[in-house]
Amino acid sequence: MNEFTLHDLHCFDTVVRAGGFQAAAAALHRSHPAVFSAVARLERQLGIALLDRSGYRVRLTADGRAFHRKAQTLLTEFNGLRTYASQLAMGEESELHVVIGDLCPRDPTLALLALFFASCPGTRMHLHVEAVGGPQERLLDGDADLIVHRIDKADPRLEWADLCKVELIPVIAPALLPAGLPRMVKPEHLRELTQCVMRDTARHTAPRDYFVLEGAPQCTVADQSMTREIILHGLGWGHLPQYMIEDDLRADRLRSLAGRHLPGACEEIVVARRGDKPHGPVAQRLWRYFGEHGANAFRSPKPSPVKRRRRSP
Repeated sequence: MNEFTLHDLHCFDTVVRAGGFQAAAAALHRSHPAVFSAVARLERQLGIALLDRSGYRVRLTADGRAFHRKAQTLLTEFNGLRTYASQLAMGEESELHVVIGDLCPRDPTLALLALFFASCPGTRMHLHVEAVGGPQERLLDGDADLIVHRIDKADPRLEWADLCKVELIPVIAPALLPAGLPRMVKPEHLRELTQCVMRDTARHTAPRDYFVLEGAPQCTVADQSMTREIILHGLGWGHLPQYMIEDDLRADRLRSLAGRHLPGACEEIVVARRGDKPHGPVAQRLWRYFGEHGANAFRSPKPSPVKRRRRSP
């Protein structure tokens, strides 16, 4: 078997991702024959058929599917190395993308980010707010350098540092409480009431239902603040972070429905990034800063200031 090139491997990967030679050629800004020849050359060098061309659309063969899974690891590492080389050539990154999740306590997170980026005037922060599965999806898609949200800690592509735990409590406005509601509320007691459900901002990740009551009317909202307002006005019930509604519970503006049948949940909020790709110098400093001060910032009103880096004349 002759040695194959990264160019041929990249053409093969693009054909698979794009769904055909013509689409791959357009994505790579190359001609159709050039891409076709690159994949054919790769197949000759490997001695196996990677694509089945007998149908209207090309498909991976069994060998091609297995080879493509392995090839993705190499291509990811190569793209990361190329990115890292570009960052070294440019010096500090000109921009970073940070995503905050819907459950994240906003004040300490924004205070940390404000202090850090005040010390990095040459790096622009693009801040995004996503909900449910959106933050992790953007991180895995390469659209975020760092997220503050809950994650799947079993995913080997991610690394994280714990920040805090957020209790989610099912609540309702007193005016909306059904008459004769028993002490131990069950889901069927709420089936006729509108349930406020967070809108998942993930675009292609398989959706997950959090606390959704099957068959109940729903009000879909974009953020936790709107959920709180809707519930306070007696337009529905739903789950809210405890830190957001402690005053409402004490003042009896909201009442907890938590119990054996509606237990709520405890979510672990973390700062996370891709562990399988290199990061530039500013991203590394931001990661260390969250690791050193993040957990304390969620317990105290003000995070520690960032020491300004001395700039070369």
